[in-house]
Amino acid sequence: MTPEVLATLQAAQAAKRPVALLTRLSDGEQCLWPDKALPGALADAAQAALRDDAAQNVTLDGEAWFVHPHNPPLRMIVVGAVHIAQALVPMSQTVGFAVTVVDPRRAWATADRFPGIALIHEWTDDAMVALAPDSRTAVVTLTHDPKLDDPALDVALKSEAFYIGALGSRRTHAKRIARLAELGHAEAVMGRIHAPVGLNIAAVTAPEIALSILAEVIAARRGAALGAPRAAAPTAAAA
Repeated sequence: MTPEVLATLQAAQAAKRPVALLTRLSDGEQCLWPDKALPGALADAAQAALRDDAAQNVTLDGEAWFVHPHNPPLRMIVVGAVHIAQALVPMSQTVGFAVTVVDPRRAWATADRFPGIALIHEWTDDAMVALAPDSRTAVVTLTHDPKLDDPALDVALKSEAFYIGALGSRRTHAKRIARLAELGHAEAVMGRIHAPVGLNIAAVTAPEIALSILAEVIAARRGAALGAPRAAAPTAAAA
């Protein structure tokens, strides 16, 4: 690897910017995509490698290439240290997400309830700005409290987060949309919010709701067609 390619790769990693490293196997020539324009088949292979988090070989015009994705880590930011979060966090870790729980309520966000998990007790907008969601980040707000959820959603909507979900009924979400509109968010932008959060699998208990949320996050990440949102959770399940 040349010093120039290495420096560019390191800069991309520091900026949490996905890039694919392509190596021509005949002579070791290397380049980074999308920094360098590539023929369609190679660009498609690089894009697929980043999407699938999987290296692959591709042959173009008789030349064999090895395509190695360099993605930022998958992250999930959970706003609200509630019972649903207690189920969602370990599930998300199992499928490869690095999870951070944000909740200024220290009685809720404790190491006993979330062992080994990064906990942030700052106000939600400050925490979200510091965490800087990127295109490999999912944001899920679960507090059901506008004072905590709205500031987090405000920051998330200004970010490249690939998934934004918010707990609450359709009626609750309509009020939320009105508040976010007052903050200057356009209707199309607010359409990024999945609410009620989670796929519609008739979930009732906190673990079931957590499962529906994670399924929707994975579907969004993989580009799958999403069905109807989950029905609103019973109030008791959100506590």
